[in-house]
Amino acid sequence: MLDRVAVHQTRLRTPGLGLDAKGVALGAKGLVLLPSLDRLVAFLALYTRQGSLADILRSLVVEIVRSKLGAREVTLLFAAESSDRLDRVAEIARLAGGYSFTGTSRHFVQYRDAAAPFGYDVPQILPSDAALSLYHNAFSQTYEVERRVDVRTLLLRLEPHLDPSAGRDPGPRWLLAESGLGPALIRYFSRSSVEAEVGLCEWPPESSFDDAPVLRYLFRVPAIPARMVPLLTSTPGLGYFVPVAPGAAVEVGFRHPVNLRACPVFGEAGLVLFRGGGREALEIAKLPAMGDVAAFARVELGREPVAAKVAEGDALRPASVVLSLRLVPSSEPWRSVTASWIRPQEMPLLRHVAYALGPETLRRARIAFTAAGAFLRHPTGIEGIPVGEFFREVHPGLYIPAGYDAVPAVAPGVLFRALGAPAGQALFIGRDGGAIGVSEEAFVPLETALLEAQQWSAVAVSSAGLTAALATELPEVVLGGVGIRPLRDLAPSEALAEPRVLPPGPGRTPQ
Repeated sequence: MLDRVAVHQTRLRTPGLGLDAKGVALGAKGLVLLPSLDRLVAFLALYTRQGSLADILRSLVVEIVRSKLGAREVTLLFAAESSDRLDRVAEIARLAGGYSFTGTSRHFVQYRDAAAPFGYDVPQILPSDAALSLYHNAFSQTYEVERRVDVRTLLLRLEPHLDPSAGRDPGPRWLLAESGLGPALIRYFSRSSVEAEVGLCEWPPESSFDDAPVLRYLFRVPAIPARMVPLLTSTPGLGYFVPVAPGAAVEVGFRHPVNLRACPVFGEAGLVLFRGGGREALEIAKLPAMGDVAAFARVELGREPVAAKVAEGDALRPASVVLSLRLVPSSEPWRSVTASWIRPQEMPLLRHVAYALGPETLRRARIAFTAAGAFLRHPTGIEGIPVGEFFREVHPGLYIPAGYDAVPAVAPGVLFRALGAPAGQALFIGRDGGAIGVSEEAFVPLETALLEAQQWSAVAVSSAGLTAALATELPEVVLGGVGIRPLRDLAPSEALAEPRVLPPGPGRTPQ
């Protein structure tokens, strides 16, 4: 018999067992013991009908274990994480005919139930080197691991159940056709204007007596007309499948015992086709190249077109529609204003403004001096230097005046190509439509161009004055007490003399 965990109990005997925030005895892992594989399938079917298996799939380990009596059973080991998750697993395990446990390493104790709301603890640990020790109110048993069961392999081996109502809803479909029916089905879809994609899949030979691989046509159809469904589902050699999960599809009229959408074990890059009637599933590791069936439509060649012959002298040349570039005022707000054109008469104003510019502006702005004036550019905006005519950049290396638009309203890239500027040139279009090109190499940092060369003069160093100053003897100063009569050595007339007023001089103020 197990010991029931009491309220506020802190000491437990089961290794790795502790109390969560609710006071429930909980280990790092949860374990479900099932008597057989069919009970395992029932557990997975019940669990996936209510929720997804993805929350425990990363830590899920399914194993076949053998007791001392030789009985084989199935265990599911997973990360517990919280008592809420284990409560749900325990309810489904009881419904599937299994038992639920909790623990951390090799020792697992029965999980809580209505008789023990806070769980159970073992009175004494079994002395055993077995891989697994389970403690339950009805039994205490040790087990050895025989083999591990892969969940994906188990789902592939499960045979779908007959369900006439399954897959009758409209939606996308997968079709698998034998090599002899593939071309006919392609023509049928193309002739009926059905949107579909087709690819060719290859499987190894079914027996050692066959040398050639097995080829089948795989069709992906977004929607199949209702009139075609009876033909596609009843024709031998055709498989009609309904997608039930990413990377998995089940034949129409059948249902997989486990909700495959809640078991994300199949990759989206491939496809698994579950066939009914006792046939094994077909697995495509990677989807083949898919093409539109319209590409296989029948091609008919007509006669050559009759071309009209016109004499060379009578050929008419169309009139030219070339327009000149113009700039018109625009009501759009200014944006990307990153350059200015400073005429020669405005250069003195630039000199005055430069004294008020900050170091960041001087460092990032670049200027080029030409015969037409100075061209100033700043990558984040030229508004901080209010000199000259502002320009906005409409294309890399192409500037037009701010507040104007170019007509005809062609794309900036077309306008740049029409100007035909060579590489390494910045183009500035004036208000009159004329363009001026400035070489990119001519632009230098503004701080480099502003400050002129400063003059400096050398000062002669003489050591004669320093030597004379160092040779002068310092007077000896002695400090003594003033005594009771500090002015006793002065005559009365000297003690009452008026203070002298020194004339002002360097370092002195009138007193």
